[in-house]
Amino acid sequence: MFWKRGKKNILKNPFYDEKDALVVYIKCNKCGYIMKKRILKSRDFVVSYDGNAAVVIDKLYVCDKCYNQIKVNAGFKRSYKPVYFEIDGGSFVSKEEYEKGKEDEK
Repeated sequence: MFWKRGKKNILKNPFYDEKDALVVYIKCNKCGYIMKKRILKSRDFVVSYDGNAAVVIDKLYVCDKCYNQIKVNAGFKRSYKPVYFEIDGGSFVSKEEYEKGKEDEK
C-alpha cells in the first residue's frame, strides 16, 4: 500500500518525533496486533544521493504475535519530515489508536 499526498482518507505523517528517534505505530494485516516501533536517528537512517529525500529507511518488522513480516520504506528531508512512505503487510495507525488498543487489552 502506497501513501502519498493528494489522496483522500489517508493517514498524514505517521512518524512521531522523539528526541533521538522517530516512533511509528503499525497494525499487522494478518492478526490486527498494533505495535510501537522506534527508528533511531543515529543508526537506522541511510543517506540518499538521489531524489528529493535526504535520508531513507528500509525496515523489516516482524509482528510480535503472528510473526507476519511488515516492510516499511520511507524517505525524509534533513529535518526528518517525510517526503514519501509506504508499508506492506500492515498499516500505519495513530498514537491514539495504539493507546486505545493497549487500554482495551487490560
